[in-house]
Amino acid sequence: MKQITAYGVRIHAVSMKPVQDMIRIYRQAVTFLIKVCDEQWSSVSVIPALVRKQSFVEGLIHHTKNRTKVQYDQFDVLFYKLPSYIRRAAISEAIGAVDSYRSRLKTWNENPVGKAPGVPQAGYTYPVLYEGNVFEQTGDYSARIKVWIRNTWDWMEVTFRKSDADYIHRHCSDRRKLSPTIVKKGRNWELMFPFEEEATVRTVDIQEQKILSVDLGIHNACACSVMKSDGTIVGRRMLRLPVQEDCLNHLLNKVKKAYRQGHRHIPTLWSRINNVNRMISVETARFISGVAEEFQVDAVVFEKLELSGRKRGTGRRQRLHLWKSRDVQGMVACKVHRMGIRVFHVNAWNTSCLAYDGTGKVERGVKHNYSICRFATGKVYNCDLNASYNIGARYFIREIIKTLPVTTGLDISAKVPECSKRSTCTLSTLISLNAALAV
Repeated sequence: MKQITAYGVRIHAVSMKPVQDMIRIYRQAVTFLIKVCDEQWSSVSVIPALVRKQSFVEGLIHHTKNRTKVQYDQFDVLFYKLPSYIRRAAISEAIGAVDSYRSRLKTWNENPVGKAPGVPQAGYTYPVLYEGNVFEQTGDYSARIKVWIRNTWDWMEVTFRKSDADYIHRHCSDRRKLSPTIVKKGRNWELMFPFEEEATVRTVDIQEQKILSVDLGIHNACACSVMKSDGTIVGRRMLRLPVQEDCLNHLLNKVKKAYRQGHRHIPTLWSRINNVNRMISVETARFISGVAEEFQVDAVVFEKLELSGRKRGTGRRQRLHLWKSRDVQGMVACKVHRMGIRVFHVNAWNTSCLAYDGTGKVERGVKHNYSICRFATGKVYNCDLNASYNIGARYFIREIIKTLPVTTGLDISAKVPECSKRSTCTLSTLISLNAALAV
C-alpha cells in the first residue's frame, strides 16, 4: 500500500511580500476558475480523466499560438504571464471544489435538510510548487521559487533551517519526494514536502495473531493490552502525562474564567490549548507504536469513535479528548504501517461499562476516582485496562466468526448468545467462544 507523509520546512528570505502576492494572485485565479468550472460543469463532468479535464478548462481560458480565441478571454488579461504550472494547479483546485459542491448539492436536493450548500470559494488554499517550473532546490539548505516580484513572475531565493534539511536527509532519504506546497503556519512560511513510500503489511492467520488493543482515555493518555486469540493477556502498558494534562486543565480553567467575564473571542488561549493537545497526541502515538514494536504485534485495534457529534461528559474536555483520539489514531496508523502492522477498529459501545469477566455493568467513580471501577462481584479494577481487554476481545470475536461456515456460526451463536451482538461482547465472551469451538 502507498503511504503519504509530509514534513514542513520553514523558509527565510529577504522579504516575504512576493510570496504573499503570489498566494493572493493564485487564490484570485482559483475563484475565477471555480465560476468557469461551475458554468461548464455539464461538459467538464463527462470527461473521465483529470488531466483531460484540465486540458479542457485550459482551452476555455488560455490563449496560445494555435488557439487565438477562447471563451473566457479575460483570464489572460487579469492574470498576465501566470506560470503554466500554477495555472494548472489552480485549475485542479477549482475542479475539485466544484465537484465536491455539485455532489453535496445533489445530496441536499434528494434530502433537503438544513441550508443548501453554498457556491465554493478559494478560501485559504495554497499552490503546489511543481519542481522545475516554479520550484528548484539549489543546495542542501537553499532553493528558489517563482513569485510575483517587481511586477512580473521571477525567481526568488529562500533558505531552509539546517535542522529541517538534516531531518529530511536522515529520515526521508529512502522515500520518494513529491512537489512541495507553500503554506503559512502562524507568522512563518513553510514548504510542506510530501513523501511517498510503499508499505507492506503482514497477513497472519487469526489464530496465530498477537494484537495490541488500545483504549484512549482522559485520566490516562492510553491503556494498551497485548492479547492472543485465546484471550491470553501477554502484556500491559499504561501512559500517563501528568504535566501536559495539568497544563491542559489550567488552560481550560482560564477559558471558563474568560467566558464568565464575558470574553467570547480568545484565540490565543485556544491556540495554546491546541498546542498542548497536539503534544499529548504526539507523545501518545509514539508510546503506542513503541509498544507495538516491543511486542512484535500483528495488528493494533482501536475503538471506532463517533466524532460527528458531541460526546457525553464534561463539555470542552470531552471535545479535546475526541480531537486527541482522532489525531492519535491517524499518527499511529502512519507509524505502524511502516512496520508492516495493520490497524483495525471495533464497536466502542459499552467497552468501559461492561466488566471483562462477564459479570455485567461496572460502577464508575470508586472513591471519587473516575479511572477506577467496581465489578458486580466487588472487584476493583482500572477502567481503561478493562476497556482495552474488551476492545481486543471484540476484534478476535469478529474475525473468528467471519472465518466460520454459516452452519457452524449459527451453532456457536446458540451456544454463546453474546457473540451475536457485538456491543455486549467482553473478554469472557471470547473465552467462551474458544471453549465452544474446542468441543
